[in-house]
Amino acid sequence: MRHPPAGTSSRLAAVGSPDNILILAVKTDALKPIVGKTLGQIARERGTSPEDTIIDLVLQDASRLQVAYFMIPEAGVRRALTLPWVSFGSDGGSVTVDGPTGPAAHPREFGTFARVLGHYVRDEKVLPLAEAVRRMSGLPAANLGLTDRGLLKVGYFADVVVFDPRTVADTATYESPRQYAVGVRDVFVNGVQVLADGQHTGATPGRVVKNTARKAAP
Repeated sequence: MRHPPAGTSSRLAAVGSPDNILILAVKTDALKPIVGKTLGQIARERGTSPEDTIIDLVLQDASRLQVAYFMIPEAGVRRALTLPWVSFGSDGGSVTVDGPTGPAAHPREFGTFARVLGHYVRDEKVLPLAEAVRRMSGLPAANLGLTDRGLLKVGYFADVVVFDPRTVADTATYESPRQYAVGVRDVFVNGVQVLADGQHTGATPGRVVKNTARKAAP
């Protein structure tokens, strides 16, 4: 972990410090007190090395634990946001504040796109609103070969999000990730309204989306 061999990588080495690894969720009740602490904090409390602490935690929890790695500086994030070929994704699961999906462990699952629109577009002016919307809709649809989605166009599936650019914002944090974003008023999926004035309508018109533009490789 300290000195990964050539051709391999170590996340611990990549983050630069065990204090840049935050524990988000565990399965074992006895380990609940470590949630919200960094690997560095836990190692110091236990008097063990970060490497030994990692192994001990994995064994004690019988899982790989859920963690957040802080390894991209803010300047790097801003740089990526300015690149016209970079589209946006959350890399998170689809979860709810309450329900059978269980607790969310990362704020990205609730706030990724609202953070781009509110923080980086409106507040920090890192990129224009229209460009941000393009890279959340039309660009990824084109990249994935979805020929009938991603644009407001005759003949396309009506997937529409109506939001207020003055108020849209993320509220999820690492301490309290189960927080819905604000400023989104209405959502239509396949032409059916699923969010009306901020409230779910109960409709579930979603469908499997397939790549229709590219032929499978032989």
